[in-house]
Amino acid sequence: MVLSEKHQHSVQQLHQLIDTVDHIVIGKKDITTLTLTAMLAGGHVLFEDIPGVGKTLLVKSIAKILGADFSRIQFTPDLVPSDIIGYSIPVSGEAEFTFRKGPLFASLVLADEINRTSPRTQAAMLEAMSEHQVTMDGKTYPLPEPFFVLATQNPIEHEGTYPLPEAQLDRFLLQLSLGYPTHEQEIQMLASPNQSEMLNTIQPLLSLKEFQELKQLVPTVHVQPELLAYIVKLGDYTRTNSKIRLGISPRGNQYCLAAAKAYAVLNLRDYLIPDDILAVIASVYQHRLLFKEYLTPKQKAVAIQSLIKEVPVPLKRNKR
Repeated sequence: MVLSEKHQHSVQQLHQLIDTVDHIVIGKKDITTLTLTAMLAGGHVLFEDIPGVGKTLLVKSIAKILGADFSRIQFTPDLVPSDIIGYSIPVSGEAEFTFRKGPLFASLVLADEINRTSPRTQAAMLEAMSEHQVTMDGKTYPLPEPFFVLATQNPIEHEGTYPLPEAQLDRFLLQLSLGYPTHEQEIQMLASPNQSEMLNTIQPLLSLKEFQELKQLVPTVHVQPELLAYIVKLGDYTRTNSKIRLGISPRGNQYCLAAAKAYAVLNLRDYLIPDDILAVIASVYQHRLLFKEYLTPKQKAVAIQSLIKEVPVPLKRNKR
């Protein structure tokens, strides 16, 4: 498989998307790149961040530039599954019901503070993420294609929250964090035009159909056997490390491979190199590894990078 001129043009448009978002959410190109990587791999993203760093603006910008239907769900303790899925209402004068779709029926859904709602509503949300469909009154309704969930949770405030169990966290392909901007980035942010006004002026760069065509290329990316072995060795090391209570599952390795393939496509390649794996693996591991001692998110990120460095990287190959 070789990227056609059409696909190369679509990838170039994605990089233009990344540059456009960088003018709105300043200094977060790497996060935008990884978010698009997850979407190309068909996965969902969990943002663990404090309020006010630009998560909502980032998601809205991506949705608008892709021309995607966008929906934001603010999760609260009193939210029930029908509030997000939808509900059946009686048809006037008839002995039947019609289904009114909820905000979950959008191509790009921002699930804001997902850990603030009840486990029942969380389960309904995460089931939809996994199955790409919902069931109401015995009938199944498919969700839009493509369908992506970008969820947020606050790592600081835990009062009144319902932490996601490990099995539900595993539904997210990547966990990302925007973090604070640097001193220079924040000055640039204050000096730039109003971000909301900038968002209103941007135009779609790539259609969802073109994005879907790129997404379909991801599974066809060629992978050398030694790179498959490298992913498995990294996973094995997390399972035998004395500092780790829960290592990476086989599904976690599968997600790592899918994300690495998407990263390769985003870099105009139809084959995998070690750099593709190294670019995504920390974000794949962040919400899946459980250490025996408590670590803050920053400490955990440092520990994961140290683990990765302890497994030798295969020699790079520029082509098949």
